[in-house]
Amino acid sequence: MLPTSLPESYLPVLLTWMFAITNATGIIVAGYVLGKKIRNKAKDTPYECGITPTGSAKERFSVKFYLVAMLFILFDIEAVFLYPWAVVYRDLKWFGFVEMLLFVVLVLAGFFYIWKKGVLDWSQTEEVERKAATGLLRRTSQTLEPEKVTHVA
Repeated sequence: MLPTSLPESYLPVLLTWMFAITNATGIIVAGYVLGKKIRNKAKDTPYECGITPTGSAKERFSVKFYLVAMLFILFDIEAVFLYPWAVVYRDLKWFGFVEMLLFVVLVLAGFFYIWKKGVLDWSQTEEVERKAATGLLRRTSQTLEPEKVTHVA
């Protein structure tokens, strides 16, 4: 049976929201009431993937991290533009096809440009940073050059 009035059509949405809020509140209250309230250093440390945290949370990230994050957002937005186009594709005919082909070609050109520039290659940067941290690289005026390592027996 289909709803006949506006309040009847919103009743399932209202019931779903009430269930979600009641369920979330119930879980939080049950955890607070039933849970143990023991505080110690081990419980107060941050938990991340089962790995014991080391260092400070205020350390710097590589610029490549932010660059890849921005590129992900850019290509994600590009994918969002494909959905409305796909809905009206038949109405747009050849004009819509050519416009979207041009759009995809430009996005792929940008992708191949960043790929060629090495933005997506993290291994080279990590290797240079590792060598610099162990003292195997010395800075010159233009590049990082490996030092000759001699071992004294």
